[in-house]
Amino acid sequence: MSPPPLLEFRNLTVFRDEQIVLDRFSLSIPAGQNVAIVGPNGSGKSTLLKLVTRELFPVVAPDAELRVLGRDRWLLFELREHLGIVTNDLMATCTREITGRDLVLSAFFGSVGLWPHHEVTADMRRRAETALAAMEVSHLAGRTVNHLSSGESRRLLIARALAHQPRALVLDEPTNSLDLRACRDLMASLRRLAQQGTNIILVTHHLPDIIPEIGRVVALKDGRVFRDGATAEVLTPAVLSDVFGVGVDVHHHGDSYVAFT
Repeated sequence: MSPPPLLEFRNLTVFRDEQIVLDRFSLSIPAGQNVAIVGPNGSGKSTLLKLVTRELFPVVAPDAELRVLGRDRWLLFELREHLGIVTNDLMATCTREITGRDLVLSAFFGSVGLWPHHEVTADMRRRAETALAAMEVSHLAGRTVNHLSSGESRRLLIARALAHQPRALVLDEPTNSLDLRACRDLMASLRRLAQQGTNIILVTHHLPDIIPEIGRVVALKDGRVFRDGATAEVLTPAVLSDVFGVGVDVHHHGDSYVAFT
């Protein structure tokens, strides 16, 4: 018997401010598959993440389903052991005097930073140090996040997501606000994680974010799947021009895709 999909969206309709953002949306992502979800602003990319984290809910319908690993109901603490989700909303919290180590440890309590009532165990500390090392940010453990660069903060947040040793990382626009060197370093870290078996689900409109280990790209348009297939089949001038509504030229440079308008 085959394992259930990691994520399964079926016939979901979502409204935001009386506007349809997802329109009878369906998508299945198998466990173990690395996938990029691309599309213009307003196409529904971030809404998908908010459905998984239960920040948004779809319209109730008899044929609508949202399942994670075959289940439609999860305790958020339990879900974090399977999915490590890093969003730009979470990135906006990195403005306090929290050390990098405490930021990662706070993953075990669903908080941002530690509080007096939190009891940190030796196993939590061990797993936090492992996650810091995996993202090559152990040297940031004692520094406060409000004095770090955007790239350093982003890698700490991914380490925070890794502390639970999840099956998959779900990343929302991971290189947003990062400079060229920070982008390069982050992409190198994500490639290592993917090669070591961590499932990567990437939500982006920035093609260089799509690392070579991602073999499938799903292009969204107007709240629906516009094209779904192998990376080289979707990241073409014809497909992306239709998706973004503007003429797009695509170059495949080394291991990366770059788009020009």
